[in-house]
Amino acid sequence: MESQRSFLLIGLALVSFLLWQQWQLDYAPQPVEPASQRSESSPSSTTSAQRADVPSADPSGPSPQAAAKGQLVFVKTDTLDIRIDTHGGDVISAALPQFPVEQGGDESLVLLSSEPGIFHIAQSGLIGQDGPDGAASGRPMYRVEATEYEMSGDTLTVPLVWQSEQGLKVTKTFNFTRGEHHIRVDYHVENQGSEVAQLQQYAQLKQTTMGEEGSMFMPTYRGAAYSTEDDRYTKYSFDDIADKNLRTSTPGGWVGMLQHYFVAAWVPPQEQQNTLYSRLLPGGYASIGFTGTPVSVAAGETVTLSSTLYTGAKDQEKLAELANGLDLTVDYGFLFWLSQPLFSLLKFIHGLVANWGLAIVIITVLVKGLMYPLTKAQYESMAKLRALQPKMKALKDRYGDDRQKMSQAMMEMYKKEKVNPMGGCFPLLLQMPIFLALYWVLLESVELRHADFFLWITDLSVKDPYFVLPILTGASMYLIQKLQPMTIQDPMQQKIMQFMPVMMSIFFLWFPAGLVLYWLISNVITLVQAKLIYASMEKRGLKTK
Repeated sequence: MESQRSFLLIGLALVSFLLWQQWQLDYAPQPVEPASQRSESSPSSTTSAQRADVPSADPSGPSPQAAAKGQLVFVKTDTLDIRIDTHGGDVISAALPQFPVEQGGDESLVLLSSEPGIFHIAQSGLIGQDGPDGAASGRPMYRVEATEYEMSGDTLTVPLVWQSEQGLKVTKTFNFTRGEHHIRVDYHVENQGSEVAQLQQYAQLKQTTMGEEGSMFMPTYRGAAYSTEDDRYTKYSFDDIADKNLRTSTPGGWVGMLQHYFVAAWVPPQEQQNTLYSRLLPGGYASIGFTGTPVSVAAGETVTLSSTLYTGAKDQEKLAELANGLDLTVDYGFLFWLSQPLFSLLKFIHGLVANWGLAIVIITVLVKGLMYPLTKAQYESMAKLRALQPKMKALKDRYGDDRQKMSQAMMEMYKKEKVNPMGGCFPLLLQMPIFLALYWVLLESVELRHADFFLWITDLSVKDPYFVLPILTGASMYLIQKLQPMTIQDPMQQKIMQFMPVMMSIFFLWFPAGLVLYWLISNVITLVQAKLIYASMEKRGLKTK
């Protein structure tokens, strides 16, 4: 197949992929409608809540406008700046000091918040017959010794205490560790009464279903996800929650809310059986959570229950340590098996050169070098096809519009000349998965967020502010096109091919600079390789023009 057709195939495949991503955002079922437009008896908002092992009476608590009913406890560590509401002991705010909103700015990125427009909070408690978060008692009001805590050593504990009239004492302790984004939440339950207490741990993330989605050029996911013993990672979007509430039992597992580069997740005890659930809530909110194995605390006995809350960046190594499959929230799509080793290689190179932009350049050189035999086979096949152009024109003049005889004659000619008409296309198709895998690596890896390259490229995760890289990429595509003489006879296809570099340059204007850098370097290497291949072929007497 001629190089122009192969070039057109790459462009159309990329454009089709981006258009499909945008269609999912624009025309897929939309998030849930406001509660005022929904029936109070809706199964997704009421029926599932009545089950004994799912928190009832919406323990997700109050509306965003009145999210803090108790005292606020302010906690600062080197990695987290959070607020805990003593009413329920919920984390209603979590900022990440190490991740500014803007590069070089002082404002920290806020992952959890009780503000209406970006409402996203992490809740946990004890339900069951005697649980303080049960339907009869409502949310507990915890007592605290102080309202401000700041880490000075390697660890920090923040205890909240609640006690019932029946003698059940619960100490809910948030445990922080220096350098970490995970918080271990312990429930120390003392039964000082005379009756057996029935309890069950639960935790959930509640988030508004309204908000920013990815774009055609940044097709990122915002929504829920979970893991079971059988499926290590499953997305469960707000639309999925609106259609059908999740309800599944599994050993271990986890639940989370994802956004670009960051994740909030609850990890229950991995050695216990847990029930994962989701709920559609009034007012345009959704929650995903888990309930643990019910426990009985006899009179005079003490029991400790634990779970872990992660609020931070999608650090694959840290997430893999917390739970099986949690690292897959760095979603490389169906090519994860290829993207993960490429990311490991990219990270290794960065460890040597200490510049992510330079690491992208080096990994592109390595990948293109490894694929050189495929590139060589592609260009040599195209050269052989070009050499047959006079004979193909003669066949066309001979058979005219008789396409059947024309096809038969061409196949006989290919067989006689030992030429594979797919020889130029097949190597190209083998290279496409590598491009797409690197595409997802550069799109999903938080390490590239606010990563500097050089000169005006100060953030590889956003578009080139002066559009220099897209323009250079378009120019390199044009040179590749000129290097390969036009053999397409159809005038319409010729116009499409001539316009392709311009169209692709327009697409690249909004691409993250790291992705455009990869494509530009790949094109430059292709030009160099093509020159070398053509020079070698001409020495062997093969026609290249």
